[in-house]
Amino acid sequence: MDKQLFRASALLSGTIIGAGVLGIPYVVAQSGFLTGLLAILILGVAILLMNLFMGEIVLRTPGNHQLPGYAEKYLGKWGKRIAICSMFLVIYGALVAYIIGEGAALSAILGLTPFISSIIFFIFVSIFIFIGLKAITKYELLFASIVLFLILLISGFAIFSSQFNISNLATFDITKIFIPYGVILFAFAGAASIPEMKEYLSHDRKKLKNAIILGSLIPIASYILFAFTTIAITGTSTTEIATIGLGNYLGSSMILFGNIFAIFAMLTSFLTLALAMKEIYMYDYNIKPLSAWLLTMSLPLIIFLF
Repeated sequence: MDKQLFRASALLSGTIIGAGVLGIPYVVAQSGFLTGLLAILILGVAILLMNLFMGEIVLRTPGNHQLPGYAEKYLGKWGKRIAICSMFLVIYGALVAYIIGEGAALSAILGLTPFISSIIFFIFVSIFIFIGLKAITKYELLFASIVLFLILLISGFAIFSSQFNISNLATFDITKIFIPYGVILFAFAGAASIPEMKEYLSHDRKKLKNAIILGSLIPIASYILFAFTTIAITGTSTTEIATIGLGNYLGSSMILFGNIFAIFAMLTSFLTLALAMKEIYMYDYNIKPLSAWLLTMSLPLIIFLF
């Protein structure tokens, strides 16, 4: 087994597959399963190609950078400013959302308050971000594998359930293809991890293309499988958080699995996004690692606390 390839691809798939996957069955059900399936395939292939384009850029550009650094090299100062503003909003917004979401999911399992659970999670991930890429690549494959295992487990329960109804999937309406567009497009975001993949594969960069392809295909397959099994069970009653609706049909264990899934899905995304933010400070603004770590982790904590 090529551990380097799988660890690199886990950086991308782990970034892409976040808690947003729990919302995909709902929007797909609203458009009709076959319509949503078409949207997932079109957007998934488009993002795969964009990820490959990004891979070519990072391979052909000397030195280590993050997206704002590449924007400056090829688009100039204004390109860098636009890129950094968008990444600040997206990454810090996501980090705060993950801190809050992890608190809610952990508290449901551990019985602690959401606030204490969020603080525990924050301390845990801060250690990983402080150590850097080496620690994250070592465990990201494990965390991403757990996420995939839980998707397969939940889907397996659904497929072999007496509630499974294939007729729920026979709906298609091309006029509704844009209903799931925004949610699915957001759920495929993960390009910020590609510079990290290049850095990890620094001694064997020929593997980057295959790692990007694998890391992009895994989310496509996961989203299709999860939407397929969920909608086959819940049909038009699919809830905005899919596992809640599954719990109504298959029992409360689905809600427990959903919380565990959300914990690991948000964890993998948090680690790679926070590392990307740290690398923006280090590589694109020449800030020392300790200061970059403090800047990365302090702002989402302050927003969460106040």
